[in-house]
Amino acid sequence: MIRILAAATLAVHTSAMSVAAFDTRATSAYVIDHTTGTVLLNKNADEPLPPASMSKLMTLYMAFEAIERGQLSMTDELVVSAHANSFGGSTMFLRTGERVTVENLIRGIIVLSGNDACVVIAEALSPDGTEGGFARLMTRRAQEMGMTNSTFANSSGWPAAGHLMSMRDLGLLAQNLLTDFPEYYPMFAETEFLFDPEEASNRFNRNPLLKLGIGADGLKTGHTREAGYGLTGSAKQGDRRIIFVLSGMDSGAVRAQESEAIVNWSFRQFAQRTLAPAGQRLAVADVWEGAEPQVGLVPAEDVNVLLPVLSAAALSAEVVYTGPIQAPIAAGTPLAELVLQPEGLPEVRIELVAETDVDHGGFLAKVSTAALSLFNIVRGTPAAEDEA
Repeated sequence: MIRILAAATLAVHTSAMSVAAFDTRATSAYVIDHTTGTVLLNKNADEPLPPASMSKLMTLYMAFEAIERGQLSMTDELVVSAHANSFGGSTMFLRTGERVTVENLIRGIIVLSGNDACVVIAEALSPDGTEGGFARLMTRRAQEMGMTNSTFANSSGWPAAGHLMSMRDLGLLAQNLLTDFPEYYPMFAETEFLFDPEEASNRFNRNPLLKLGIGADGLKTGHTREAGYGLTGSAKQGDRRIIFVLSGMDSGAVRAQESEAIVNWSFRQFAQRTLAPAGQRLAVADVWEGAEPQVGLVPAEDVNVLLPVLSAAALSAEVVYTGPIQAPIAAGTPLAELVLQPEGLPEVRIELVAETDVDHGGFLAKVSTAALSLFNIVRGTPAAEDEA
């Protein structure tokens, strides 16, 4: 069997300009188009850095998991420990011995960035009842989710040695929150949450984008002296959603400016195109011992790709499969990949399937295949990649 490359023709019309990479003042940044999975920006995105309060998203993810499996419910009341009460920084102003519902604690983490609320959740879910035990559980769960550059020393992002996340990991975590818990995600868009009337000024969400009318609906800000100002955000316009993570900015004003600019850039400079409908034949593959010598290769779903709005280059496309393909073949069987290379973006691989059934050809097909194989040996096999 040999690895075969085949040409595929996809019509794409673009303007004679090239999209420029976004020049952000963040020291580390990651932007992904959630709809297509296309990475739009990667600046030091795999470097583990102090995440500050953005790491609270992991505590929230684990709380939502616990609710889904029945370990917690939104109406459960959890007691505030002296350890939880000892935290400064962003808090809900919880008091030792106070009992607070899980729902209020979750809203307190999302909107008020409550360090104390994180600890109450952590101690309730920890295998040994301690925040440290929960942090170890966070690290193990993050690794299982593919967040390989994340380690946690606490539940809140309070500065601590070894408490690190990469911006790509935060982006992956944001995607999982959206995908796995859509019923809870609207809480991230809440601009106010008044928990303690005696602390009425402590009710506003710190996310600077939520009221700008640009589709922003989450997720979490962060700030410590060590980490600088950061934001894990998401915005939806039309059928597209982006997720972005910025870190290391030197003020809240810069964070707001950079975040708004990167949302505008992501939606204005890129557009989703349907390059081929489901079922359109894009190539054919040779068949071994089949009733038909070839089978059509088609996408099972519409080929939707994110492309620069302004691009000077034609879209490179090729079909790759290992062939000839042994009959019988059932329609819909994955056989090949369509490989696209948009200018300035990562390559896109799309699965192609058999267009129709191809039955086994019987004795005559075997004779014909053997003769063709002998002919190819005599004349020399056409150039192709070796099988991987």
